[in-house]
Amino acid sequence: MQKPPIQYSCYFSRSSKGEQFVPEHTLVYIISGSLVIADTSHTLSFNSGDIYFYRRNNLVKYTKCPPETGEYRSISIYFDQQTLRNISLEYGFKVDEHTVAPAFQQIPSPAIGNYMRSLLAYETILINKGADDLLFVKQKEAILLLLKLFPAFKNILFDFSEPGKIDLEAFMEKNYHFNVQLKRYAYLTGRSLATFKRDFEKIYHTTPSRWLLQRRLREAYHLIKEMKKAASDIYLELGFEDLSHFSYAFKKAYGVAPSKL
Repeated sequence: MQKPPIQYSCYFSRSSKGEQFVPEHTLVYIISGSLVIADTSHTLSFNSGDIYFYRRNNLVKYTKCPPETGEYRSISIYFDQQTLRNISLEYGFKVDEHTVAPAFQQIPSPAIGNYMRSLLAYETILINKGADDLLFVKQKEAILLLLKLFPAFKNILFDFSEPGKIDLEAFMEKNYHFNVQLKRYAYLTGRSLATFKRDFEKIYHTTPSRWLLQRRLREAYHLIKEMKKAASDIYLELGFEDLSHFSYAFKKAYGVAPSKL
């Protein structure tokens, strides 16, 4: 099922951490609370009232924190590829040059802030079924407003190229701690899943799943032994889904529970 182009989401009364693959360009307005986003090259913090832009085809980690009293809330507008292709044809938008842009960035614009806040008045309407036409109108409005205020975004939004084949070893060493499916790693390195597995075993002489587990555990050992980190503080950052699985795998690999190291 296709994701609605506008979502009112993230009603959290407790802090939460996670990670995600960003498949589509996304514009986000933080209604309340704060957010920290990180990838392999930089970390940014956002607060209530801030707006940020996710660039598609990236892996990011995040921490969402609610205000002292209340919930973390946000509005997200997704710019799917088909909608962008339609707008490109309708208005004649074309990429002038390939732009190397960060995975996420703040959008410092009072005008876009006013637009995002205006969506709050539509919340009860837009979350109901049967509002698709209105959702797409508001989505298109956001795209045109972003381009009007920041023309350089044309080279990001209308670049429909897929990831090209890149150095697999360098990519994996930078991104092994993201808990995503192998098909995502394959896609982001410009390979089919079968080619990814074949190239991976040529380099590492083991399977991707086995290497990922061993690489994450090796980093965990270093953080616990040398940096005095607690297992509960690092297991999510290293791509493990839960603490019990991490502790079991760690003890199996090193013969001792992480808490006893």
